[in-house]
Amino acid sequence: MGKKWGRIGAFFAIIIALGVLISQTAFDVARGTNLGLDLQGGFEVLYELEPDSERELTDEDIQATASALNERVDVLGVSEPSITVEGEDRIRVQLPGVEEQEEARELLSTEAELSFRDVDDELMLTGEDLQQGGASTGFDDANQPIVQVTLEDSELFGEITSEISQRPEPENLLVIWLDYDEDEHSFYEEANEPDPAFISAPRVSEPLPTDTVSIEGMGSLEEAEFLAEMLNAGSLPVQIEEIYSNTVGASLGEQALEQTLFAGMIGVALIFLYMIAYYRFMGVIASLTLGIYIYLVMILFNSIQGVLTLPGIAALILGVGMAVDANILTYERIKEELKDGRSMKSAYKLGSGRALGTIIDANITTLIAAGVLFYFGTSAVQGFAVMLIVSILTSFITSVYGTRLLLGLWINSRTLNRKYWLFGVKERDVRRGL
Repeated sequence: MGKKWGRIGAFFAIIIALGVLISQTAFDVARGTNLGLDLQGGFEVLYELEPDSERELTDEDIQATASALNERVDVLGVSEPSITVEGEDRIRVQLPGVEEQEEARELLSTEAELSFRDVDDELMLTGEDLQQGGASTGFDDANQPIVQVTLEDSELFGEITSEISQRPEPENLLVIWLDYDEDEHSFYEEANEPDPAFISAPRVSEPLPTDTVSIEGMGSLEEAEFLAEMLNAGSLPVQIEEIYSNTVGASLGEQALEQTLFAGMIGVALIFLYMIAYYRFMGVIASLTLGIYIYLVMILFNSIQGVLTLPGIAALILGVGMAVDANILTYERIKEELKDGRSMKSAYKLGSGRALGTIIDANITTLIAAGVLFYFGTSAVQGFAVMLIVSILTSFITSVYGTRLLLGLWINSRTLNRKYWLFGVKERDVRRGL
């Protein structure tokens, strides 16, 4: 009698402990989940890399470009950006929660190649001559915004300004360009435009052996800050072309999240009702383990810094189906053994053992499919695959070992002996004599 109530007490102790743990931490787990841009709004863009005609694109170019884009994303202050390389010449950038999406597009696509040229467009200095992270904003004597950059070599700048200062006016100008294009830009053509392509063209009247250069001509403080941030983030190693972009408003993302969660809860609730109605007591055990399964999946997903998207939620619900499938295989085997006249304990052991091989085979085949999706798929497909892999591994633990633990406590207590109706088996279907 002591062992009987001890096992039942252990069952309720486990359930109560898990219930308290989940109730106390579930909201923190939910708040700690990183949402994709399709659930919280944001900006997504796919770039194609275009190297110059003199050489081929290398892996180093791709990784360097991805790193440069990541530096620029840091300027935007995005908490969970996603920058992934796709194929041999494409990079996808996802920025959840970004509100100023046009600013983000401009910040990412601008090459940010600063150059100092004379009036004949001859190159004098490039962005490589600047100290990394040496750009900052300030104000001149007239309280106009400027950008100050720090040079690596003050002597080189002194030599350049010395040579230009000896030229007659108006040729003694040092023209500062951002993203100069020799096929499109010319100082003399741009000088006559109301909004020239160059940033500024200060007159050089004497040598300036200094390592600090002030760039004037900023229309506003925001423009100066933008230029400083671009220069600090660095230029792109190769040119990039936008071939796809997607914008999701915050309200649309919130609506999608609410509708998806509502549909998911209805689906899970229907599964619970079906399991309890058809498998009775075993269905109750399955419902308990499925609740634990969902909680554990979210913890594991957060621990690997996963980003939850709409396809990810679909994979989570699919994982519930896989977990239920494992329970159904086990329970049907147990019911067959009960109908053959086995005792409760014998039917439980034989049914669980015979179902295990089938469950393993089903999970392995799904894991293989998920692995292929992750390896060959794009970002959205990879997100689905990651959640599916986590779901399958977790469902195997909860559906096999969790169910065996909880159901085994009741079976070994002998409380359920000959109570066939609790297992969805009619007593008249039980064959006697075994």
